[in-house]
Amino acid sequence: MSETDYDYVSRELALNYHLMHPGGDSVPGDCNAAVYKGGVYHMHYILQRPWGHERSFSFVHVTSPDMLHWTWQSTKLQPSFTGHGMFSGTALVTREDKVAAIYHGQGSGRNQIAIAADDQLSAWEQPYAVEPRLPNGGVPEMRHWDPDAFLIDDTYYAISGGPNPPLLRSPDLVDWEYVGDFLTHEPADVIIGEDISCPNFFPLDGRWMLLCISHPYGCRYYIGDWDAEAEQFVPEYHERMNWRRPDQGSTETDYRDFFAPESLLTPDGRRVMWAWLCTLEPPLDQKSIQSLPRELSLGSDGTLRIRPLRELDSLRREPVVLTDVTVSPPEAMHSGMTRRRLADLDGDAWEIRITLDREQALRKRFGLLLFATDDDEGLPLLFQPDSRTIRLGTVEAPFAADDLDPAEDLELRVFIDKYLVEVFVCDRQALLATHTDYRSANGLYAYSYGADTNFRTVELWRMEATNEGFFTARESPIWEPDIE
Repeated sequence: MSETDYDYVSRELALNYHLMHPGGDSVPGDCNAAVYKGGVYHMHYILQRPWGHERSFSFVHVTSPDMLHWTWQSTKLQPSFTGHGMFSGTALVTREDKVAAIYHGQGSGRNQIAIAADDQLSAWEQPYAVEPRLPNGGVPEMRHWDPDAFLIDDTYYAISGGPNPPLLRSPDLVDWEYVGDFLTHEPADVIIGEDISCPNFFPLDGRWMLLCISHPYGCRYYIGDWDAEAEQFVPEYHERMNWRRPDQGSTETDYRDFFAPESLLTPDGRRVMWAWLCTLEPPLDQKSIQSLPRELSLGSDGTLRIRPLRELDSLRREPVVLTDVTVSPPEAMHSGMTRRRLADLDGDAWEIRITLDREQALRKRFGLLLFATDDDEGLPLLFQPDSRTIRLGTVEAPFAADDLDPAEDLELRVFIDKYLVEVFVCDRQALLATHTDYRSANGLYAYSYGADTNFRTVELWRMEATNEGFFTARESPIWEPDIE
């Protein structure tokens, strides 16, 4: 295999600690069927490859002891075995302690279920179609699309993607009865015409969360309650996890930088999610890069908390701590901004953690400049109180410091993996961006406008790479599906 092969991801584009497909021809790249079983974490993601005279879709299988170090396994769920292509779905552990994958069978017209034959997910029983029936035995009119299955008490339920997905019920994952609409209603901020696809429904700290996408607007979620008597989800509120860049269309609404999510439950009870980074700028798009794993929970106020996976702390090396760093703009009325160089980030894998007193952030425009020089702002990361947003490059997401509890610090965590930057703010918000010119400068600057900003601590760590399995799979592609 050579650097010029179409499917080859060059060392330059290979990320250090993000999950990334070893080849380039991988459209789409939804992560699917994630589960902890047999002492390891299992993830599947879609890979489009030639099959016969057409192109079809398979589930590539990767495993990890910690959700960071991934090993590629041979691909089992593929058209040569199933008889159809693999579109998005999820996994669950059955009452019999087996792993079941539910997904949409490309070209089959039905959602499908496959049961793993062992705890290693190295063999599967032949999949079968989900064929729901009405109570009178008739066939319901419904769309068969991205499904999710879940167990509540002793009953299996499944939903099938689309606007207000239909809910199905089963005692055994084989016989399915059509129940009706899954949602009691749509919240007011859900746009008419949005679909619910790549759904994942699960309990979270006493409530229920529906993690999903709409194809036009990307990853989003609902928080609410399960009405056991009515057998319906009652959403209380809805929020987004994907944000449009100005260079992406406003009327076509095809922006999916954070797309196609999947989650699993860890042995210690954490809910962890990933999302496919679908529309990153060329030449990075269509490389099947998955986001950093994020831990989801609910705060005491009932709103979602989004934290970087705690296992990421194990990758930290060579700590540097700066304390009491003050950035002081000049007093002249028309030149009220300044930047202060904090460090040179040589190398291409870093975590930065910055802590400020909440009062320092109120009504203040301040932030960081990554990949910057004295003359070039590089990739700006700015808090913007006028719009109540945080901005990373050209991406803006809602956040306001005055929404924090008065006793709460403002904590900013920034993960740099070559050209990909992910940011977490006070466990309340997360966003990401790319900076393909990341090698041109390595300056880290603090920025402030209008008044002094005191950064109580600035902590820097180099991050250890976790991509050994990526390079092994690139050179020895055990994951390649059959093409005949």
